[in-house]
Amino acid sequence: IGAAKLVVVVAIFLFTFYVISQVFEIKMDANLGHIFARSALDAAARSTKPPRYKCGISKACPEKHFAFKMASGAANVVGPKICVEDNVLMSGVKNNVGRGINVALVNGKTGEPLDTKFFDMWGGDVAPFIEFLKSIQDGTIVLMGTYDDGATKLNEEARKLIAELGSTSITNLGFRDNWVFCGGKGIKTKSPFEQHIKNNKDTNKYEGWPEVVEMEGCIPQKQD
Repeated sequence: IGAAKLVVVVAIFLFTFYVISQVFEIKMDANLGHIFARSALDAAARSTKPPRYKCGISKACPEKHFAFKMASGAANVVGPKICVEDNVLMSGVKNNVGRGINVALVNGKTGEPLDTKFFDMWGGDVAPFIEFLKSIQDGTIVLMGTYDDGATKLNEEARKLIAELGSTSITNLGFRDNWVFCGGKGIKTKSPFEQHIKNNKDTNKYEGWPEVVEMEGCIPQKQD
């Protein structure tokens, strides 16, 4: 009887071990399957994730074009931002923006940045701005964005010089309007790259300022 019991105990032990090992293997297989499934899903997600284009614009620019994206300032709190060819030229983070009109100059042939400046059109003097506008070389891409107020000190001469860069809205730019513009020195037509929103206490997003204006696009490379 003792031997029979021993055989039964051993048999039960072996059967239990077999069952446990089978369940464990199944669980292992399930876990491996889950891991592989997750890897496949992650790979699919990566392949379906929309590609990122220069400056974060919505679609790729064609050959011989420079990608740009820009935004005006938000009230008197957040400065404007100008990006060309994935290079942030001006922003609050870079600490090179200021009240008034912010300007970035870019080489029209190479897309290389040339200069960045801001001119205070509320408490400053328009004369240095006019001299700066006159000094811009032919073939230069000019990007401008307002912050806080970009119009109070603007005079007819300054507005005319900006209009010659391709702007149509500059003649109507008023106190605390938000405006972004991309044109060029020597441009023969009006620029398609311009956004302007009027300061209006009835429609302003912020108490004394309108909402931010943003713009993106592809600037044709200057050809010889």
